[in-house]
Order: sequence, then C-alpha cells, then structure tokens
Amino acid sequence: MYDVAITGTGVFTPSQIITNDELVVAFNAYADRWNAENADAIAAGQLEAKTHSSSEFIVAASGIEQRYVLDKDGVLDPARMFPSLAARPDDEPGYMAEIGVDAAKKALAAAGVDAGDVDLVICAASNMERAYPAIGVETQQLLGAGGFAFDMNVACSSATFGIQTATDMIRAGSIRRALVINPEICSAHLEWRDRDCHFIFGDVATATLLERDDALVGPYFKVLSTRCATQFSNNIRNNNGYLRRTHDQMEDRRDMQFMQNGRKVFKEVLPLVSQHIADHMAETGVDPGDLRRLWLHQANKTMNDYIGKKVLGRTPADGEQPNILQDYANTSSAGSIIAFSKHSSDLVPGDRGLICSFGAGYSVGSVILEKV
Repeated sequence: MYDVAITGTGVFTPSQIITNDELVVAFNAYADRWNAENADAIAAGQLEAKTHSSSEFIVAASGIEQRYVLDKDGVLDPARMFPSLAARPDDEPGYMAEIGVDAAKKALAAAGVDAGDVDLVICAASNMERAYPAIGVETQQLLGAGGFAFDMNVACSSATFGIQTATDMIRAGSIRRALVINPEICSAHLEWRDRDCHFIFGDVATATLLERDDALVGPYFKVLSTRCATQFSNNIRNNNGYLRRTHDQMEDRRDMQFMQNGRKVFKEVLPLVSQHIADHMAETGVDPGDLRRLWLHQANKTMNDYIGKKVLGRTPADGEQPNILQDYANTSSAGSIIAFSKHSSDLVPGDRGLICSFGAGYSVGSVILEKV
C-alpha cells in the first residue's frame, strides 16, 4: 500500500460575469412578458402570476452575489433565458474538455509534473456533454496524458468521489498519478426562468492532481482518509437524458432541467452531512480541534454555516470555513475544490483540513488532508 498526496490544483474561471442585478433585470422582464401573455388564464385562476425576483432575495436565500458563465447574452435575453453555445464539429474539442484541459494544465504546472506522466484522467462532473466517447478520454488525448481515462457522475459529489477512486488506485499500486477534473457548465442545465432557483449556478472547471508520495518533496497535502456515502432521494433531480425523445410529450418540460425541493433538502442533507463528517473524523482519529480548515461544498451559505458549526462544535472563526460562492455561485462538484485551491496555501506542515461535498443522490464525500 502506498501513501497518496494532492500535489496540485487548477481552476478555470470564465471571463463573463452575471451580477445579481443583471440577472434580476432579465428575470423580471421575462416574468412581466409571461404574465402579459397569460393574463386571461391568470385572471381565471388557471395559472399563477410569476413574482419578481430581487438581489436582496438572492443574497438572503443563498449568499450568492454573482456567477461566472460561458455565455451571459443568452441567459440575460428575456426571450431565451439559457446560454447560447455554438455546436462544434466532431474534430474540435468539446466545451467540457476544453475548460477541463485549462484547469488540468494549471494543476500540472503547480505540481511540476508533465502530462505524459499521468496514468489516469477522471472527468467527474454533474452533467456530461455527450454520452460517448467519454469526455475524460478526450481530455486525456488533448493533454497528452498516458494510461487510461473515464467519466464519473455523482452530481455535486463527483469531485470527492473521483478523489477517492483515484486515491484507492494509487494506494493499491495500479497507478502512480491521477488527474480528477471537474468541468461544470451548470448554466446549461439550470432553469433560469424559475424564481426559486434562477440564481443558483455558475460555470467553472477544476482539476486535482494526486500522486504516490514515496518520492515527493513538499509542500503537498497527504491524503489521510477518504469516505463516500449515498442515499437515494428525488429531492434534487434532472430528468433529461437519452430517453427523452422516446417520451410522448416532447414539449419544454420543467422536469428536464434542474429541480429541487429546497426545504426537504435542507432538512435531510444537513444532518446527513454533519453525521458523515463526524463519523469519518472519528474513524480517522481526528478531533474537531485538529482541523484548521473546512473546504465545504459551495451550495448555500446557510448550509455551510450550519455544517461548520456542527462539525467544530462552535461558530467557525474567520478563515476556518472559507466561502467562494458569493463570487462563483454553486458550481456543483467544483465548489469545494475552488475553496481548497484558493484557501490552502497558508497552511503549514502538520495542519489538517477536510474537503466535503454533498448533493443529489443524496451523495456525500469527504477527504481528510494533512499539509506536508
């Protein structure tokens, strides 16, 4: 058995930003248009009028202030309200592979490793651009990586599940190095016309390089332990997929985009995640006082504040539980990796921290690290 280390991370951030104020203007224009088109049905009580959104509502509900996207014009067009991404011919890189390669190159550069020395590439994300060929294999080819590659989908927990998968392979000796890449184009599966969720997601890509640590020189993060768990729930769901055209109803069905029952998610996920982390720490012999940093899934500030307090037994001090969702919004599996990448360089040898993600499934994954 070999020890495993995280030696590099990378983040691709799109150049386009949508602020809450911009998003609200577009949504409210869409709502006014829809209400006018359906005035008779609304007056007859057959439909409910759409309510305006506001920046204050968004911040109070989530803590999000802006989000990065690949295309803002399509999202902010009240007659469209979703991204406009041109179809690419088969001989050009796909969107997910393109942004994943950017993040991967940054992770490799941070570690001083050549892509040809990588044995495994996992594309771990909440949605895949296509069913096949695998985005991971395309990314492997574009990078010039060796070994093999595959795709993994565990929704918002894809990154931590990918890290555990890669860690297990390295520990067993079947590979020496692995890249876990999380290209999340969440703007494409969000229903921007739904007031309850139109502000939630943004686009990004992250990459994490893991290596066998028998010949490494610091600094790096030793992987002390990983733990994953799932529990089936319909409270976060997206019914889009390859069977869609087989259904009799082909219209613009709401359930073909991101859906969630927010109240049930809060009620059920918070205790699930808190207990998962507590059990993982107990099994690893890590006390709450041993943790210098919590890098949590970036879905909602209230959720993270609750989990941080539950895990540490007190309100986290400044910097102990960094949030990046105010700038990036929810980026699904990539969120905890962004937080780790941007808020880990200040730790010193011996410091310990925990990465945790959670989401649809339900799924929850955690990784306990020590700075070396």
